[in-house]
Amino acid sequence: MRVLLIGTGGREHALAAALTADPAVTALICAPGNPGMAALGELADVDPLDPGAVAALAVELAADLVVVGPEAPLVAGVADAVRAKGIPCFGPSQQAAQLEGSKAFAKDVMRAAGVPTARSFLCTTPEELAAALDEFGPPYVVKDDGLAAGKGVVVTDDREAALAHGVACGRVVVEEYLAGPEVSLFVVTDGVAAVPLQPAQDFKRIFDGDRGPNTGGMGAYSPLPWAPPDLVERVMATVVQPTLAEMRAREATFSGTLYVGLALTADGPKVIEFNCRFGDPETQAVLARLETPLAGVLHAAAVGKLAEDPPLAWRSGAAVCVVLASAGYPESARKGDVITGADGVPGVLHAGTARTADGALVTAGGRVLTCTALGANLAEARDAAYALVRGVDFDGAQFRTDIALAAAEGSIVLP
Repeated sequence: MRVLLIGTGGREHALAAALTADPAVTALICAPGNPGMAALGELADVDPLDPGAVAALAVELAADLVVVGPEAPLVAGVADAVRAKGIPCFGPSQQAAQLEGSKAFAKDVMRAAGVPTARSFLCTTPEELAAALDEFGPPYVVKDDGLAAGKGVVVTDDREAALAHGVACGRVVVEEYLAGPEVSLFVVTDGVAAVPLQPAQDFKRIFDGDRGPNTGGMGAYSPLPWAPPDLVERVMATVVQPTLAEMRAREATFSGTLYVGLALTADGPKVIEFNCRFGDPETQAVLARLETPLAGVLHAAAVGKLAEDPPLAWRSGAAVCVVLASAGYPESARKGDVITGADGVPGVLHAGTARTADGALVTAGGRVLTCTALGANLAEARDAAYALVRGVDFDGAQFRTDIALAAAEGSIVLP
């Protein structure tokens, strides 16, 4: 199987590693890819946001499967263009990708499907925004209606900060705050059959103790020893299947990865958000434990035969990943700092990296690397992940020291 993987980040590096570990994959082409992915397959230059260019590349390469990693190309219609060429594509259509592309659309789908989620208002004027903030009170939750690379959400007790964020975005969804631990669940689906992966938890804020602004994610771990044993079964029944049915009813069948972001509240699991792709950095932790060859699963979903696949197999133990971010992140991203200790190291996945003309590896984005490790339990996986972190160096590197700490210590309490 010749696989074309679209994307440049840590999620795509993790996907590339899992795909090349599948004996069915005879060639992997990463477009545009990154320096870490270059060690796993061929790199091809393409604009991921240009559906026609991606489809043409897939034809040129005689790809048997196209896997679209990031959300922006899916919202731009890349999957539609590839399928129009008769090539199987893992990723939802442009219409179905609105589950992530528009928070308001996702809320409308959830209401129609009876999915448990926070009450919300769509606000397009400062007056509507102010009224919604007053309706719910603090903590205020204000979400940019469109794509914002994981950084379009503000959760704050400061009403003026919430108001300013909403005004700056223009069109926002204001929600009631959902109290409880957050969980990420990825579901691979062909639109009818749906297969859940192992749940994970990520860490959105930049600093230890969940302080500082939101980021795209500073680390993750899987599985969740503290989660209710029936969590996945319950979410599949109350969230995933009703949502997929509603999308089919709208003639917007969702095929690809449905990312369900949850809060485990005192009233049970409620949806915080949907995404239309694998999450980053949770993918790095989840795929590290997946034993089932990945390419076959994604291909089955892309061609509508997921129900024929056997159940997924998982490695025992736990996985932890820690993100190293550049100086200034998330407000900015300093580029050009030389990175040492990251080339060819198992478990060190590239995200915001680049090569200089003389071959040096340098920072080239906000989240630079993800250090991912396995262990017999969370404590061992944490130790191994942070050992990888200590082996990497670049000026201004930022990382959290408390990834999976509370879970390893057994101190997470459900409401």
